[in-house]
Amino acid sequence: MPQIIFLPHPELCPDGAALEATSGETILDVALKNGISIEHACEKSCACTTCHVVVREGFYSLNESDELEEDMLDKAWGLEPESRLGCQARVSDVDLVVEIPKYTINMVSEGH
Repeated sequence: MPQIIFLPHPELCPDGAALEATSGETILDVALKNGISIEHACEKSCACTTCHVVVREGFYSLNESDELEEDMLDKAWGLEPESRLGCQARVSDVDLVVEIPKYTINMVSEGH
């Protein structure tokens, strides 16, 4: 069973976390079911960039991003070559190290 290591994030997981994942799950779903509340304003439909993550290790083991995800990522804050939308990046059988960016671009956030 692969593991996702979330690096510390000041608000969402200050101590970081090492979580078990199932192949085929998205990074976002693993985070949410374990209490890491990564924002997902479009409800996981690949229509925003609020679940943007940077995959520091294991990036090439993920499913390939499609054109829609690539277009959305172009709008993400702090875009890096290893950036993915957490709602689209599916875990394989390889461990991952994931960083949640400090900021997100969200024009309207109902939680605030």
